[in-house]
Amino acid sequence: MNDVVRKDILAVLNGLAGILEVKEEKDIIEIKNLSDRVIHNASIFQDEYSVSVAIFVYSLSKIIERMYSQLDYKKLIGMVKKTADFLQQNDEKNFGDSIKEIFRFISSMDSKVKKYVGEVITQAQIKKGSKLYAHGISAARAAEVLGISQWELLNYIGNTTMMDRFEDNVGIKKRLANARVLFAK
Repeated sequence: MNDVVRKDILAVLNGLAGILEVKEEKDIIEIKNLSDRVIHNASIFQDEYSVSVAIFVYSLSKIIERMYSQLDYKKLIGMVKKTADFLQQNDEKNFGDSIKEIFRFISSMDSKVKKYVGEVITQAQIKKGSKLYAHGISAARAAEVLGISQWELLNYIGNTTMMDRFEDNVGIKKRLANARVLFAK
C-alpha cells in the first residue's frame, strides 16, 4: 500500500473513532466528510483500500442516520481502532478482514439490516463512483475500481446535477485572446 494512502486512511479511521467517542447528531455529516476525504486519494491512486474505506465510512454514516439509537457505538469504536492498529502495523490482510468484520457486525443487528446494508453499500459504491468521475476519472475506470456496472454509475450521474455546478470561469474574450496567442507563433 502506498504510504501516503496508508497515512490518510489512518487519519480517517482515527478521526472516525474520535467522532464516535461522543454520540451526537452532527456525527453523520462529519463521517460523510471523512468519506469524501478518502475518495480523493482513491481518485489519484485508484487503490482498493481507499475505495473500501470510503465505502465503509459512507455506508456507516447512512446506517447511523437510520439506526442512530440502536447502534452500539462502544463496540464499533473498538472495531475501528483495531482496524487502524492493523493498518498502523502494515498488516493489510487483517486490515481488510477487520473492515469485513465491521460490516458483519452491523448486519448482525437485525435481519432486516442485512438487506439494508447491502443496499447502502451498493448506493455508496455508486455515489463514490460519481465522486471519482467528478475528479476526472473515466466512468468506465470508476465503475471498474468500485466493482459496479457502468450503467449504474452513468444512470446516477445522469440523474444528478453534479456536472451542472461547474461555471465557465474563462469568458469568450479571454478564450479568443488565448487562441490568438497560440496561433500567432
